[in-house]
Amino acid sequence: MGVVTPPTDRTPKQDRSRATRRRLLEAAVACLAEHGWAGSTVSVVAERAGVSRGAAQHHFPTREDLFTAAVEYVAEERSAALRALPVQGRTAVVAALVDLYTGPLFRAALQLWVAASNEEQLRPRVTELEARVGRETHRIAVELLTADETRPGVRETVQGLLDMARGLGLANVLTDDTARRQRVVAQWAALLDDALN
Repeated sequence: MGVVTPPTDRTPKQDRSRATRRRLLEAAVACLAEHGWAGSTVSVVAERAGVSRGAAQHHFPTREDLFTAAVEYVAEERSAALRALPVQGRTAVVAALVDLYTGPLFRAALQLWVAASNEEQLRPRVTELEARVGRETHRIAVELLTADETRPGVRETVQGLLDMARGLGLANVLTDDTARRQRVVAQWAALLDDALN
């Protein structure tokens, strides 16, 4: 009779690999937001994620691969959270959309955009990523606002909201702009009620 090996509680290799990848992506976004492009290396991210540099490079062969994947990952997570929002009125929707541009994801994306403006190999990847994320955010905004884009000016109104939200995010980079931002959100919600009804 052969030896029977009891089952182990070890996590399957594929699950461990996915968990490592997720830790790397989250650490990359945090590093970009806190240290900028220049201070965010694969080694720094690997250390923050609690993995070896080799493990990081196994998942992401280049620095550009790591950071564009990280911003895309968090953008997808945020889009999923937005899609799950119950429609609670335009003020809540406007506030949720503005929140997209005032958190760590926006700070990380901003660092990536600045780096892409100076680094030729990064620019096409970030430009494509930004276009895709922008289209998805616009589509979700239209859904959440129950906006009818067949009406003249509605598409531009929704895009204006997203552009305003990005501007509020930029204003918040250097100083906490919460009080002013709350007033602007309330005013935009009122403007949207008039424009979309």
